[in-house]
Parts: sequence; C-alpha cells; structure tokens
Amino acid sequence: MYLMGSKEAEAVRKVLESGKLFRYNIGNECARFEKRWAGHLGVSGALLTSSGTTALTASLVGLGVGPGHEVIVPSVTYMATAIAVLAAGAIPVIIDIDDTITMDPQALDAAVGERTKAVIPVHMWGLSCDMDAIMKVAEKHKLLVIEDACQAVGGAYRGRMLGSIGHAAAFSFNYYKNISCGEGGALVSDNDDVIRRAGCYIDCCNFYWKGRDDAIEHFAAAGARASEVMGAMLNVQLTRLPGMIKRMRAEKKKILEGTKKSGLQPIRAIGLDWECATHVMYTLPSAEQADRFADLTGATVVGRTGRHI
Repeated sequence: MYLMGSKEAEAVRKVLESGKLFRYNIGNECARFEKRWAGHLGVSGALLTSSGTTALTASLVGLGVGPGHEVIVPSVTYMATAIAVLAAGAIPVIIDIDDTITMDPQALDAAVGERTKAVIPVHMWGLSCDMDAIMKVAEKHKLLVIEDACQAVGGAYRGRMLGSIGHAAAFSFNYYKNISCGEGGALVSDNDDVIRRAGCYIDCCNFYWKGRDDAIEHFAAAGARASEVMGAMLNVQLTRLPGMIKRMRAEKKKILEGTKKSGLQPIRAIGLDWECATHVMYTLPSAEQADRFADLTGATVVGRTGRHI
C-alpha cells in the first residue's frame, strides 16, 4: 500500500457505522468501485473478489478454461499465476522471459501445443509485456489471453490500459500493491458471458441476491466475495491512483537519467511513458556482480526473491 490516510479511514468508518457490510442489496461501495474500475480501464465489466489469485482463476473459468487444457505462463511471476491454472483444473506450461523481464513472445510461439487453450502474460513489477507481439501469436494459434496485471495496477501499454487488451484480466489489491484494501482483487472483461461465469465462480449463489440470469448455466463453486469495507477503501484509493502513477513515472525517469553514466544497464522498457514505474531494474554482467550490487544498495536480485521464479 503506497498511500493511505484519513479519507480511507472515514470511508471505512461510514460503512461500519451503517452496519451494511454485505455487498448485495444493502451496500453500494463494491458495485460503485466495479463500475469505476471498468470505466478507468475502458472495459464493459469488472468484478471484485477476495484476491488476485481468485481473480485469475475466475477469469480462466469465465473463459471456459479447465480440465484437458494447457495454459502458458512465464517463468518469472508470483506463483499464483500457475496456481490459478491448477485451481481451474488446467495444466500450467512454463516458458522463458526476455530482456524485458516479461514473457518472451518467441518462446510463446514455440511452446503452443495441441492442448494449449490460453496464455497468461504477466505485467511483472509494474512493467508491461509486449502485448502487440503476444496478441499476434495468440491470434495465430487461436489462444485466449488473460492478462495478469496483479502487479501493474494503473499501468498502460502504448496508450491502452493494462487489462483492457486481452480477453480477460486480473488485478490484485493486497497490501503490497500500489492501491490496496489489505487483500482483494478484481477481474475484468469486455465479454458479458465471461463476467457472468466468473461471477458464478466468485459466488455461486449470486443469483439469489441479484436475480436469476439464465444466460449461463450455473455451477457449484467456492465463495470469494468482497465486502463493503474493501469496496469503500478501494473507492478512495482509486481516486489517488492517477496522481501516484504520474509521480512514480517522473521519479523513475529522473533515476534513469541520473544513472546514465554509472555503467548500469537498465532493462529494456516497452514504454516508460505508460508503465506503472513502481520499480527501476538493471541487468548486471554476472550473478556475482548482481549480488554485490544488492549488498551495497539493498536492491533485490530477481532470482533471489524466493517466490517469483
């Protein structure tokens, strides 16, 4: 969580004092955030859920990905990307990254097999994948694309908001993200049927609260609803987001400019004017030099995080 203050506290206080913590029928904070988040991204539908992992799984289920399917994921990501595939009943296939520290489109093209149904490009550490190249490969092989934007909330790719490019996308709002409600996530899609099926996965009894929708066949699933407390915090956090991203981009450009003569080699960026700019990353000549740099500066070595490889 990058910034929190009295406005978040006041929004939560109002929800608690109202006694209306349940999102359906009596609350409106979750529904208001979903509408605002969809509008911010330029998509037609958004659903809040309990975590980014659940948002990924619900996106896969919403797209009809499951047993008998393989889903391609990058080798550098939080483990939830692959776990979500397993939770949907499919098999994750791991491929390499390139010098952007995100999915290598050429490796994606080479890894597609007869059971490949979908691909999950991960916008890692606020950096955007090369979505034009990935979408081209996906179109060639008729793959579904789920953007894992859990670590890139508010970022964009060449003028398009991350999460609005693929067939569906997932976001995380846990404590470590640039906007947060402590825990939580959201999935988005322009396909109404995907939203309906994902909504059933998040809450298989949602028809009881919202009214029966026979556009899809309902199915059994675990519960993963968001509460009004989460929605209230996120509505305040979303208002903060554009200004935060603008400041981070300016700071990152300043750091990169100031280290030009240092000999450090920044990783290849898809677009500094569009990414979240939550991290500044460099490629060093050897693992030993990377470890030495980390010791001197307190930086993190990508291969040493313990949970992203």
